[in-house]
Amino acid sequence: MLFLNGGGVYWIGGITVTLLILLMAGGCAGEETERPPGEQDTKNPDRITGEPFGTLKDGREVQLYSLTNTNGMEVQITNYGGIVTAIRVPDKDGNLENVALGFDSLDNYLSGHPNFGALIGRYGNRIADGRFELNGETYTLAQNDGDNHLHGGEVGFDDVLWDASVTPDSSLQLTYVSEDMEEGYPGRLDVTVIYSLTDDNELKIEYEATTTKATPVNLTNHTYFNLTGDPSNDVLSHVLEFNASRYTPVDDELIPTGEIADVEGTPFDFTGPRAIGERIEETENGYDHNFVLDDSPDSLQLAATVYSPESGREMKVFTTEPGVQFYTGNFLDGSLESPQGIPFGQYSGFCLETQHFPNSPNEPDFPSTIVEPGETYLTTTIYQFSTR
Repeated sequence: MLFLNGGGVYWIGGITVTLLILLMAGGCAGEETERPPGEQDTKNPDRITGEPFGTLKDGREVQLYSLTNTNGMEVQITNYGGIVTAIRVPDKDGNLENVALGFDSLDNYLSGHPNFGALIGRYGNRIADGRFELNGETYTLAQNDGDNHLHGGEVGFDDVLWDASVTPDSSLQLTYVSEDMEEGYPGRLDVTVIYSLTDDNELKIEYEATTTKATPVNLTNHTYFNLTGDPSNDVLSHVLEFNASRYTPVDDELIPTGEIADVEGTPFDFTGPRAIGERIEETENGYDHNFVLDDSPDSLQLAATVYSPESGREMKVFTTEPGVQFYTGNFLDGSLESPQGIPFGQYSGFCLETQHFPNSPNEPDFPSTIVEPGETYLTTTIYQFSTR
């Protein structure tokens, strides 16, 4: 039996967590997609190759997978943290450039980074004071963001080695088992992630989860995008439009206050196309806020559109999730560099992390993130690329 719970999370008996990321490439400027968002083109099977990417301290080998399509688009993914290390897509003149912030070395990822391209779990975003109550019990989590819990804790899904295999349709399948009480979360959670590249410019993310005990689950991907293809350019000139007339205000620790407020008259109003930098100085330190989507999340909806006037690249985000965290790389300080030696400075990338709301386990009026035994968590996100 299939039904919706909490606005966009589907439950189907049993509980395993699967996150499918599907990338489809192609399409010239002005060309319409022939298939609905996320639909696979079975006539053009994808191609995928793997190569060694380094070794962890315990001796386990890490792989880097390259997915390419007939249009020359390339996506690179490592099974360490399920990290998307690069997304190379054409600009309006057909030039392929990497629009994702990341590294070409495992050592750079092991040395610490702000979740570039990573799979985030068990709970994406923040949980206040690192604790929540569930079924009469209080669970204590790592306080790894001041007094609060962020992105799954000290060792989240972005810091583990996933088992990898190639599916018959040339997709990359990653699996991971999060044991009961790992990082303080109850229940064993079984996780699968599938990345695929096809001949439409789409990145599709499907999450599926199962657990042995009731537990919060809020999975997302943390890719930083810069549609100019050059991180020496900031993203403030990118033009953003959100299908969101409301957002969740936060306190000075970026924890939602519990209010769901209208964006009208605030710097969070992107209901029409606006440059990201147009009103960013009216925020505390840039954008790091959850936007509440307007449409019903029981099916795939257009959540946001971002356009780079410099490159002509456009990215549309579709999701079944009720919210999107918009983050403008506020805490990037130039201490990390691209493979070309370009510092990643403040505002050199933006994230659109589809999600349930931050701190939902402590906010009963927010859409629920609790998954019960015997249920399956499923949700879908697509990042679609084209040019104008």
